[in-house]
This record gives sequence, structure tokens and C-alpha cells, in this order.
Amino acid sequence: MPHPKFKDIERAYGFDEIALVPGDVTINPDQTNIEFAVSDYTFPIAILASAMDAIVDTAFAIKFSKLGGLAVLNLEGVQTRYENPDEVLSQVAKTPEKDVTSLLQKIYSEPIKEKLISQRIGAIKQAGAVCAVSVTPTNTKRLAPIAKDAGMDILVVQSTVTTARHISKSYRGLILPELCQQTSLPIIVGNCCTYSAALELMRTGINGILVGVGPGAACTTREVIGVGVPQITATLHCAAAREAYLKESGKYVAVITDGGIRTGGDLCKAFAAGADAVMMGSPLAQATEAPGKGYHWGMSHSHPALPRGTRVRVGTTASLEQILFGPTSVTNGTQNLIGALRTSMGVCSARTIREMHKVKMVIAPSIKTEGKYFQVTQNVP
Repeated sequence: MPHPKFKDIERAYGFDEIALVPGDVTINPDQTNIEFAVSDYTFPIAILASAMDAIVDTAFAIKFSKLGGLAVLNLEGVQTRYENPDEVLSQVAKTPEKDVTSLLQKIYSEPIKEKLISQRIGAIKQAGAVCAVSVTPTNTKRLAPIAKDAGMDILVVQSTVTTARHISKSYRGLILPELCQQTSLPIIVGNCCTYSAALELMRTGINGILVGVGPGAACTTREVIGVGVPQITATLHCAAAREAYLKESGKYVAVITDGGIRTGGDLCKAFAAGADAVMMGSPLAQATEAPGKGYHWGMSHSHPALPRGTRVRVGTTASLEQILFGPTSVTNGTQNLIGALRTSMGVCSARTIREMHKVKMVIAPSIKTEGKYFQVTQNVP
């Protein structure tokens, strides 16, 4: 007998389930524009380096800025807890897997030191780089003024899931409109993955939004608490919120797809889904300049009660410049990411990132296996 549904379930798509359709006109890759703008800042390449301790230290932030991107320094990581963070990072890399979670919980129990915040930001600014820093909502009120006084340029407020409203009996939560007014600097907030949450966050006055809950290589949020939306669908939803808010207010809020991007193909699909920029973790953790020494771990790995991250070995594969600009020494799409993006834009008739948003997409779960018998089976005994 027919019966009422308890709830409807929406089909959602990740990077491996869709493909881009070539355009009717091709464009020379070197004639494409891949700039990314947030507030008054414009960056030559639309890639942000994730605010994770295995990826961004002061030296990496400076190098990444010189290459045209924006690296985000974690103000609640080892860089601001320890005078000699390299020693701590070496210890993390050498620790056996069975002991690494307890070690990270111990490492991140060390208090954050205000003088180190000022020192790290000062070093980045002295080198002439744009300085972006990341804080969690819990610590924003305390750390943001210190970072601003030290010279930060862009503030990123980041947690596993961020909403414009928070319910708590114990404290008055972070009020984003107040933060925007007090800081008077560009603010990027994340993470979220739905239209309604993104639109409400945009209405608080922020300048950018991070999209993605649980897709990162070192994140276990989806396994631990079952929460997340595949990145193509999440980006489409948040991009729709951006367009609605633009029509409503005249203000353009940047959408940044954060996590789950492993290859140039994933990168290109994120832009076609509506991203203005992407934030990358594990691909950049493989750079020789990355402080993680071939390892990468989730920001929530150190949670004292419910870790939602893991340490993964990503290896050290190439220089940062080679990963971004090539020439590539591999055929799996993990190097020359910028070349891949420009080429994809060229064959899809997109001269700019905004035009890339209009590229037709198709549901194609066989896109990586069709005709690829020898590639798929070459490593099978």
C-alpha cells in the first residue's frame, strides 16, 4: 500500500561523478585569466593553501605569495605554540601511527603565545607577502585583535561547520556582523555546504566563504559524525547563494571550495561548479617546502575528546613551483595544476573564472574508467 515518506533524500555528487563538456570555441591557455579577488586584494592564481600545520609556516606563506597564491597560517597551531615548531613537526613525522593521536593531543594542549602570533605575522609582512591567518570561532574574539595589531591582511574564521547563528547556554557566541565592523579587514568564513547557511553567512557582511565539510584527505568528520555533502553539490549550492546575495545586495562574496581536490581535474570541476577559488591541503603538503615532512594531518586530529582528523603519509613529490606550474614529471594530474586549469578553461571556451562557472557539466560516473582498462588494472596482481 502507498504510504507517506518520512523524508526525501537528495542525490549529491562528488568530483569523480561529473565531467565537463568542451565548448564550441577553444582558447589559447595563456590567454585565460585565473585571478582571484577578495575585497581589495587580487591574486594572480585562484588557489589558497590550507591553514594546516603540515602545510603553512612563515616560509611557505612567503613562497606561496611570491608564486601568486594566498597561504593561510593557522594561529592555533604549532607555529604559535612553540618557539621551535620544526622540532615539534619532526616529532609528529617520526611517531608511530598508534601513538600519533595522543601525541597531537599533547602538543596542541600547549598554550597559544601572543608574542609568537606577532612574530609569525611580522615575518610574513616583512617579506612583502599578503598575510592571511585562520582562527576558530571560539578564539576569534581573543586572537583577532592581536593579529590585526601585528599587521594581518585577511582573517579566516574556520571550523568544521560554521553558521551565522549559534545556540549555547554558556556563552555569547561570535557575532559576525560585529566582527566585520570591528576588524575592518576582509573576512573569510567557513566551512559550510548548504544554500541557506551560505546565504545567511553572506548577509553578515563577510567577504568570502569556504565550502566543504569533511572532504579533506586528513579529515574524518564524515566517518566520526556522519556529516558532509559531496563537493560538487556543496559548491553548486553555495554558488547559488552567492548569486542570490549578489542580486539582493550588489555585493559579490567569493566562494572557495575547500578540500577533496587531489588532481587538476578536480580543480577544474570545482571552478565549473561555481568556485571563485579553491583551498588545497594534501596536494601542497607534498611540496618540498611544506613543513610536514611528507605527512599531513587534520586540524581536528588534536581534539581532546573526539578527534575528527587523521595523519596521512602523502610523501614529498616535487617543489611547490612544480606542483603549481610544472613541468610535470607524472601523468596522474597532481602536478602543474595551473597548467591543467588553463588548458581546461581553453577547451571549455572560458576566458575567466566567471565564464568557467557557465561550463556545461554532465553526470558521468564512468568518466575515469571508460576505456581505461589497462590503467585500472595495471596495478592489480
